[in-house]
Amino acid sequence: MPIHSFDILLDCLADTKRRPRIAAVCPYDESTQTALLRALERRIADLVLVGDAAHIASLNTLQTYGDRVCLYPATTADEAAAAAVRLVRQGEADILMKGLLNTDTLLHAILDKELGLLPRGRVLTHVSVAELPGWRRLLFFSDVAVIPQPTLDQRRAIIDYGVTVCRTFGIEQPRVALLHYSEKVNEKCPLTLDYRELVRRAEADEWGNTIVDGPIDLRCALDETSERVKGIDSPLGGRADFLHFPDLEAGNLFYKTLPFLCGARVAGMLAGTLCPVVLSSRSDNADDKFLSLAVALFVASHQHT
Repeated sequence: MPIHSFDILLDCLADTKRRPRIAAVCPYDESTQTALLRALERRIADLVLVGDAAHIASLNTLQTYGDRVCLYPATTADEAAAAAVRLVRQGEADILMKGLLNTDTLLHAILDKELGLLPRGRVLTHVSVAELPGWRRLLFFSDVAVIPQPTLDQRRAIIDYGVTVCRTFGIEQPRVALLHYSEKVNEKCPLTLDYRELVRRAEADEWGNTIVDGPIDLRCALDETSERVKGIDSPLGGRADFLHFPDLEAGNLFYKTLPFLCGARVAGMLAGTLCPVVLSSRSDNADDKFLSLAVALFVASHQHT
């Protein structure tokens, strides 16, 4: 059955036989520590804390969990990022989580061509999940954090990762909406030509049992009545599972609007890497980080089955 809420997701994680291990890089800030503590309390993960030994040794609450928490000392943030990536490559950690360090520092280690976590030929992107008040299912969307103006090949990869995550959450036939301000393919708008090609590839069975349609506006993608009023005959039927945004600006605005104005709970992770990576923003609170951890842990647990 599809997972329709974060609470159901957490219940599923509690039933996982093998606890994934989180490599937390420089977990010095309170929100990251609180998120990690919740993962320990719910028994859904074990930890490797990577960073300054003296600073980590002062995290008394986390260290009360005995052998479920390991310390891996590193003198600088650069060393900590490289060490955490190495732990993943060696199979000693299943997901990576950013703590109190610059995003560029962690990405430098992740994107190292020889020692990093992005295999050659893969595309680094970001997949988000939202639970909206009154909405009876989770909504997936991308890219809100990595690719400013996706190329056609990058859009194909974004859809590939999004469809994979949707299936991990139990959606047998993911419905992918290629978002635009109208539903018309226009030669003067190259984006719509990319969308037409992606629809063609979906019809040629590139993503298996998946529905891909666009260009289509947001309301029609998610509301059958709007679709009918506008006279649009889309196979999405107003029930899109995964929203693909035209660019990072649109996706990021949507991502930040949902919790701020709509009271939604949101989570996100990097995709395309050897393992899920929780790359939280400095403004994310402990709840945001914990939900992102939960999503990453769930995806990681399915990668090992």
